[in-house]
Amino acid sequence: MVSAGDFRNGLTVEIEGEIFQVLEFQHVKPGKGAAFVRTKLRNILRDSVVERTFSPTDRFENAHIDRADMQYLYDDGDMYNYMDNNTYEQIQLSHEDAGDSMKFVKENETVKVCSYKGKVFSVEPPTSVELVVTETEPGFKGNTATGAKKPAIVETGAQVMVPLFIEQGEIIKIDTRTGEYLSRA
Repeated sequence: MVSAGDFRNGLTVEIEGEIFQVLEFQHVKPGKGAAFVRTKLRNILRDSVVERTFSPTDRFENAHIDRADMQYLYDDGDMYNYMDNNTYEQIQLSHEDAGDSMKFVKENETVKVCSYKGKVFSVEPPTSVELVVTETEPGFKGNTATGAKKPAIVETGAQVMVPLFIEQGEIIKIDTRTGEYLSRA
């Protein structure tokens, strides 16, 4: 059990039968009245964000989220297929459940599959990946004084904004959390 006064960013708790992750919290002590905790919570099963206030003495059950390393095998059109590297057991996850998290992941890469009580609800890709640029316009040297960017399509089909000097066929490093170009690989 954890009290609302002990909330920290990233903590997962069960509130009224739903699983929430604390995104933000603020302890408020007004001049009049009792103190309270203002929070921004993400419902991890529905992927929605709500704002709620609690008394610091309100108590909630800790929700244990299992994160398993699995290998992404392939996309069969409707489902993503993964394999547990330890047991070789395969699971499937729909495109809706995976969301945008798979747009930078190549086949045979290791991802973290998140589940609660056996129900898989999301996939966490590696924080950065190296992908080949398959399509982009040719760049021109010296045509701008600022950090101008152009669109590029990478091997997974995702679009990334890259500097003008990046050419087709180059390997680039991408931050999967923001979708931004980091560097040449």
